[in-house]
Amino acid sequence: MNLVIGIIITLITYSAMEFVAWFTHKYIMHGVLWSWHRDHHVHEPGFFEKNDRFFLIFAIPSATFFILGSTTELTWMIWAGLGILLYGITYFLVHDVFIHQRFKWFRNTNNAYFRAIRRAHKIHHKHLTKEDGECFGMLVVPWKFFNR
Repeated sequence: MNLVIGIIITLITYSAMEFVAWFTHKYIMHGVLWSWHRDHHVHEPGFFEKNDRFFLIFAIPSATFFILGSTTELTWMIWAGLGILLYGITYFLVHDVFIHQRFKWFRNTNNAYFRAIRRAHKIHHKHLTKEDGECFGMLVVPWKFFNR
């Protein structure tokens, strides 16, 4: 497969994951699997949360795509798996490290875009129940959170 096509598949998959993450958060995490996601909103003591199980759920498609792409002639799946993996890494760095400070790596970042993400997420976390679980994506942040 052509490298340029592979990169395009990766970028499309990465971008599509923003919708998948939003949909999963709104309808699964704040829906049928609220019992896993609840401790993310109502923080309980300890480093790990039940909510961390979603990491495994999102890793399964990526791993499956890597395996199928490397064992069949469907090599495009490797690039799609890479897009999912890169989105997962970005999500971890933005959500768990930057926003929730689970690791103290990006504490002094003073960028308007990142401040807007943090504000939007803070507003989302004001809801301690599964209702009103609307959350903006990690890549698309409403302009109203800029310049505050």
